[in-house]
Amino acid sequence: MRHRTDVAVIGAGHAGVEAALACARMGRDTVLFTLSLDGIANMPCNPSIGGSGKGHLVYEIDALGGEMGYAADCVTLQARTLNIGRGAAVRAKRVQADRLEYRRRMKETLEREARLSVVQAEITDLCLSTDDDGISRVRGVVTAMGEVWEAARVIVCTGTYLGGCIFIGDYRKESGPDAMLPANGGLGAALVRAGLRLRRFKTGTPMRIAGRTVDTTRMERQEGERESRPFSVRTDPAAYAARPALPCHVVYTNEQTHRIIRENLSRSALYSGHITGIGPRYCPSIETKVVRFADKERHQLFLEPTGATSDEMYLSGFSTSMPVDVQYAMLRTLPGFEEAQIMRYAYAIEYDCVDPLCLWPTLECKAVRGLYGAGQFNGTSGYEEAAAQGLVAGINAVLSLRGEEPMILPRESSYIGTMIDDLVTKGTEEPYRMMTSRSEYRLLLRQDNAADRLSDIGYRVGLVPADRYAAFCARRDRIEKEVDRVSRTSIGPSAEANRILCGAGAAPLSDGIRLSELIRRPELHYDMLAPVDPERPALEASEREAVEIRIKYAGYLRREEAEVQRQKKLEEKRLPPDLDYGRIRGLRTEAAEKLSAIRPLHVGQAARISGVNPADITVLLLYLRSNRTDTDAAEDDRRSDAGSAL
Repeated sequence: MRHRTDVAVIGAGHAGVEAALACARMGRDTVLFTLSLDGIANMPCNPSIGGSGKGHLVYEIDALGGEMGYAADCVTLQARTLNIGRGAAVRAKRVQADRLEYRRRMKETLEREARLSVVQAEITDLCLSTDDDGISRVRGVVTAMGEVWEAARVIVCTGTYLGGCIFIGDYRKESGPDAMLPANGGLGAALVRAGLRLRRFKTGTPMRIAGRTVDTTRMERQEGERESRPFSVRTDPAAYAARPALPCHVVYTNEQTHRIIRENLSRSALYSGHITGIGPRYCPSIETKVVRFADKERHQLFLEPTGATSDEMYLSGFSTSMPVDVQYAMLRTLPGFEEAQIMRYAYAIEYDCVDPLCLWPTLECKAVRGLYGAGQFNGTSGYEEAAAQGLVAGINAVLSLRGEEPMILPRESSYIGTMIDDLVTKGTEEPYRMMTSRSEYRLLLRQDNAADRLSDIGYRVGLVPADRYAAFCARRDRIEKEVDRVSRTSIGPSAEANRILCGAGAAPLSDGIRLSELIRRPELHYDMLAPVDPERPALEASEREAVEIRIKYAGYLRREEAEVQRQKKLEEKRLPPDLDYGRIRGLRTEAAEKLSAIRPLHVGQAARISGVNPADITVLLLYLRSNRTDTDAAEDDRRSDAGSAL
């Protein structure tokens, strides 16, 4: 049988879901293939969304018109803000999510999307042709049952299923996560034939425990926040705050736990040599923690619910590939787990993924036109990283079908842009995890201003509806007006003002002062000054927070914005796609090889390539200057005129 569609998406994990929804909502017929309809948007590891860096990604996904944030809000079991005592740049939202309900909601959302078909089938081959310049072009996909789906664009979102193999001690089995079927029918070989470089990565997950067999009274109880801001602008804040919440619990390993691990290291699949894939540095197994941090007397673990109607509990931080008997021995050394029963055993999983240096910043493969990669297939870890890439790949697939310019998010625009630039410019030798430390513009890329940074783009590509965009514009206008008003409004010394200041530990007023100057004082906050500011408008909590951050960090924000402008000058200097770097005099051999392999789009990207140093960039700039064409000069004049007008 032969079918025809505009876009085919392979894999229905978090990347595939966002990619398929984006393509369908942008008006293209889309088919989403999954090995199992029951595995759509599965959370095979931790039942949570968000966290440091990751929460920023979820807010950005929502700002662009993606689905993850809203779905997470609908199934939140507990919400917390991490790094609450630190600066605004690193505060991050994290929620415990109802794993089963999240899956159900996402499946229902896919099924209701008009231009989207969901098909349970394994893709085993690609249909390719060759363009006049000798580069391959994707034409469709082939299922294990021999069906051919013609498609102008294909997005690969295979997660940990491609070549999947699980390990529990000496036990080894070809499998996807959660004992689901792996994608071992030939797709990996087809990708290699197409010219992609695949590699072997590894991840793992802790055991799931029967909650009724655990004594939580012997652990530290951890409640969530009631006033947490939702991920999505679609979520009603009042209803979100009124939702029921479940607690988590904190427990610690001890010397007995560590002794059992050390005595059985040779039985761990990770240390016995069974596993060859490279695992995530920032989410190591418990045996790796014990070996790597031998001086630590204990490690913190979190007992987390997986659902409101499920007795399964997730022991975060206890990932392992130990055999079953050792898993029980380790577990029962923990206080409150002496009688614990394991419902699902912990395991490590190896899988195939692509070297992300094979991709353009659009996430299109350099070797095959029309073929895109997203999620763990691109060498990342985490649901949030996957969803963000799926959204970008879906948007760019449709923009290319329309013949429009691609969406390439620069580093200063978003953590999504930072992540993709890291992947396609620097590559990764281990599963890539987003963290706030990866960005040089952390204060500009706060989670509270994600909508300000990306909603215009979401609206322009067609994923943010007109009514939602109008509400965003009205909100942005209210914030800007209030920042301006507070910066112009002054108050004089008064008993009430000095009472507020002295109560906060600040010096009393002896003369008039602008409200913005008071807000910049570390002891004071915008809300504190309401009694002496009768002209202030009624704003939502998130709007008041945005006003305060803009005022309190104004100097730092200007500094980062100035750095962005300096970097933009390098990014405006485009590099010809067919430039022969080997013939540029003065360019080191290593730099020429790296530049030829990655083919950076501009000098800014070239400067971030590992192995290209500042001297090489100087040589590049001199070369471009000496080889400017009349068209280049005209373009520079146009940009100069535009800058003067601004």
